[in-house]
Amino acid sequence: MGDIPGDGKFRLDWLPAVANIYSPTATELNSGLRVSQWMTADGAVGFRPETADVPTGGIEDTFDTNTNGRRSFSGTLLRIKKQTGSDAAYLTLIPDTEGFVVVRRSLPAATAYASGQHLQGVYPVIVAETAWLDAEPNTVERYEVPLKMRVQPALRVTVA
Repeated sequence: MGDIPGDGKFRLDWLPAVANIYSPTATELNSGLRVSQWMTADGAVGFRPETADVPTGGIEDTFDTNTNGRRSFSGTLLRIKKQTGSDAAYLTLIPDTEGFVVVRRSLPAATAYASGQHLQGVYPVIVAETAWLDAEPNTVERYEVPLKMRVQPALRVTVA
């Protein structure tokens, strides 16, 4: 098996509704807004789960041991380039809007969703307040959209 270069093979979509996050359909996914086409190269932040440690060692032990505790996501946000005219991402991702972020890797971003494809995850989120990035030379206008997990996301999902 060979390595998969990641360039151009990251897709992130916004969906207002998904019937079953553990088994989304290609029709549902293809109706979403492909936000990744407007994101900066480092624009998907915090989509890495963290697992807390639960200490299992006792008072007589001489070595610290742990097991898995709660899983969480922190600092999750999208970093997006402002568009001229009708800016679909900016007009869609408004504070207090609930929806779903879908992340797919390993296939060209423009490839439509199809049954059997693997997704990194389906994340039920609520949008927080947009934060404009400070102006700086030699860059485009950018803003960040913080996202809060509403419920536990579905990870390692296969498209129905």
